[in-house]
This record gives sequence, structure tokens and C-alpha cells, in this order.
Amino acid sequence: MQLKPLNDHVILKPVAKDEVTASGIIIPETVDKERPERGEVIAIGPGKLLESGQRAPMSVKVGDKVVFKKYSPDEIKIGQEEYLVISESDIIAIIE
Repeated sequence: MQLKPLNDHVILKPVAKDEVTASGIIIPETVDKERPERGEVIAIGPGKLLESGQRAPMSVKVGDKVVFKKYSPDEIKIGQEEYLVISESDIIAIIE
């Protein structure tokens, strides 16, 4: 099954960020059970429809790693995979 977002929506795959202590111990993000604030773009919509009838170009592309507002995405689960659906306006930055 393939997801095809509409308008300015973006499908993200959550990216866990593991923290490493000074002594080298890796603390996985699942310790605090918070939703990740990072994701990898899996699919993008065609862009927001403007009043002129034209579509605004999307700022992100498939494969980009992004940072987004913590509580903005909606979670969906397809099979065993979990995805996040977010509006492009809730994406804060592209990680380079």
C-alpha cells in the first residue's frame, strides 16, 4: 500500500534520536516515550492550492530529514509501520 498525501500534507517516517552520555552509554528515545520531533519525508502532496488556482511549490522533498513541531503530526499505522502526517507549515527546518 502506498500513501499519497493531498494538498500541502507530508508523510514522515519517525526518526528516533538516541542520546549518548559522556561515558558513551546510549539512551534510546523510547525511554521517555515522547513522540519524536524528527522525521524522514516519505511522500509529499502537490502543494497548497492558492486563490489563483495555482499550487504553491513544496519546500521539502522525499528523503529530506526534517524537524517539526512536537504535537502537530497525526499518527497513522499501516501494518507494522508507523507514519506521521503533517502539514508543511508545521515543519520547522530541514536537517542538512
